[in-house]
Amino acid sequence: MTIQIEYETERKLEIPYEKLAEKVASHILELEECPYEISVNLVITDNEEIRKVNAEFRLIDAPTDVLSFPMIPFEKPADYSVIDEKDEYFDLDTDELLLGDVMISVDRVYSQAQEYGHSIEREFSFLFAHSMLHLLGYDHMTPEEAAVMEKKQAKALDDLGITR
Repeated sequence: MTIQIEYETERKLEIPYEKLAEKVASHILELEECPYEISVNLVITDNEEIRKVNAEFRLIDAPTDVLSFPMIPFEKPADYSVIDEKDEYFDLDTDELLLGDVMISVDRVYSQAQEYGHSIEREFSFLFAHSMLHLLGYDHMTPEEAAVMEKKQAKALDDLGITR
């Protein structure tokens, strides 16, 4: 598994975010029975930059906590049959499945951790778990979909001992 991290803000995320990202991604992939080694790009940024990207791609001119850009058009969440060994979904040098890109705002990690009364580690891990599920085809456009995602996020974080 490769998580390529690009840190593009001066505000420091003073937690072991590399290890947390690997731990969370690995467990989500295990729970979702992913049969491939994967690659994910993670951009750690600030509210201003995530606002620009949110405006460009979602037409919402406001900062958000996390954005996910899946590479694979899953028809059903974590249904890997859509991949069918298609070269365009793999890094040809490493044979890793290219799941997509994640962007997390450090500013929102800090403010939401305070707002929800839990640790910075828990907030970062929650946002990354949420994004990993999006990269695997999960969404929360309906109450039913939201309930599925929330249950999966909670299980993954509980299993890892990353609690509120």
